[in-house]
Amino acid sequence: MQSKPASTTTPAPDFAELFTPKLVTVLREGYGLAGLRADAIAGLTVAIVALPLSMAIAIASGVSPERGLYTAVVGGFLVSLLGGSRFQIGGPAGAFIVLVAATVARHGLDGLLVATMMSGVFLLAIGYLRLGTYIKYIPFPVTVGFTAGIGVIIFSSQVRDLFGLTPAGKEPGEFVEKLAFLWQAAGTASAAAMAIAGATIALIVGLKRYRPGWPGMLFAVVLTSALVVALQLPVETIGTRFGGIPRTLPLPAMPAFSWDLAMAVLPDAIAFALLGSIESLLSAVVADGMTGRRHRSNCELVAQGFANIGSALFGGICVTGTIARTATNVRAGARGPIAGMLHSLFLLTFMLVAAPLAAYIPLAALAGVLATVAWNMIEKPAFAAILRTSRADTAVLVVTLALVIFRDLTEGIVVGFLLGSILFIDRMARSIATEAHAPLVEEDVADTVGGKAYDPASASDPDTVVYRISGAFFFGTAATVGAVLDRIADQRKNFILDCSAVPFLDSTAANVIEGAARKAHRAGVRFVIAGASMEVRRTLISHGVKAPEVDYAGTLADARDLVRAR
Repeated sequence: MQSKPASTTTPAPDFAELFTPKLVTVLREGYGLAGLRADAIAGLTVAIVALPLSMAIAIASGVSPERGLYTAVVGGFLVSLLGGSRFQIGGPAGAFIVLVAATVARHGLDGLLVATMMSGVFLLAIGYLRLGTYIKYIPFPVTVGFTAGIGVIIFSSQVRDLFGLTPAGKEPGEFVEKLAFLWQAAGTASAAAMAIAGATIALIVGLKRYRPGWPGMLFAVVLTSALVVALQLPVETIGTRFGGIPRTLPLPAMPAFSWDLAMAVLPDAIAFALLGSIESLLSAVVADGMTGRRHRSNCELVAQGFANIGSALFGGICVTGTIARTATNVRAGARGPIAGMLHSLFLLTFMLVAAPLAAYIPLAALAGVLATVAWNMIEKPAFAAILRTSRADTAVLVVTLALVIFRDLTEGIVVGFLLGSILFIDRMARSIATEAHAPLVEEDVADTVGGKAYDPASASDPDTVVYRISGAFFFGTAATVGAVLDRIADQRKNFILDCSAVPFLDSTAANVIEGAARKAHRAGVRFVIAGASMEVRRTLISHGVKAPEVDYAGTLADARDLVRAR
């Protein structure tokens, strides 16, 4: 009997491989004192950044400041312990401020805790059903518009404390009504509060520019707090509004649960899970781009699920991966998840030791911290690149931004994704019409017609790898191609990307290539793009895919000649 040929495809990873935490992977690789020392320094650095930010996010979300610390301590520890990313830092995130505040306003603190726990269960289901892969298909303009819209909403939520306003009545949640309400209270502005907020922002911006290694947010909050105490300035503080923060971590307890309450908060729980999935995987992708590593998306979502359940049990709010703190962790020299676990333990230590001092922190200073966070959430270079590149992508960006600000976060994501899909179909139709003159099957030609003799060295050059993309390169295929580019872009001295068979690419695809080119440039690999049409090349250049990170060649043969002549 004839035996079956051996399969040449890579076997699919089994359950254990997909859901093994990165902590286990790092320990298996060998983890010593040097790694622990590096992780301890990184964890302390991130904890210093997270301390004021966690309290500021909690206050902006409509809960007391200590609940932000509970979230960072418990949720952050579980994210690092169980997660699929080496460098992810979990905790409260600015992206959740609007959703959390609206949930508290409608259902109270018990409703928030139940919704947070339910979102954790949904995240577990998403992860174990391996649906995390599909979250990567969200188009780049949608994520840019989404994060920019959240930044605008966060800033609007801080106007009251930035200017020290004392409006009569409760501040509305809707954006337009909120601005009108705050404008009516403009006459109650406090010069002292504005001075403290302005000084906080100036210190953060100045230290970031001239002393980037210093924890600007913590320095700004400490200095402005000392200024308020020394000058006895009439500004509201954590102590005057909340009475300070406790010095202990509460015992775990189930929130008050009922089926009626669960049904009432179900939409909020779904929104928490959807936003948490997107935010945490975006953060993991950022860490991958900075380090050249690969995260396990479904394992990461499972960790986020356990973290949200654990946070709710200890009275915390929603947990997700935090992009800014994760990037700080990488830049501080972290080696693995132990840095994130230590960050949570350092935060717990700060809370146990220095809790009484938190009562002196002015709310205007925390508002200044969140104002800078909101500004940084608006990705100005990406925004400008999309506006320059494509009217279609600009439409997706603007619609998503407008819906997030004026309607709803989830609605903005869904509509933006659907609009991006419709525009892709339109692009494909126009692309097919353009290529209608080409035959379906190319004619056979002799090997010697119109070409050079076969050069075996071109296929066996150990210093050069060629990768060819065929067909439309858009947000639906960006994740798959991006994974391949990440694996091979730094394996040789020369990397040639053949785009001669790409009729068009969108901003998501351009962003993927830009990340691969940046990684190759850091690794000392020459990156050459061959055969790109003028439209494709224009899109790539507008997204920063240009010298010195890449070179362009008219054909694949020209690209080979280019790398040989080096």
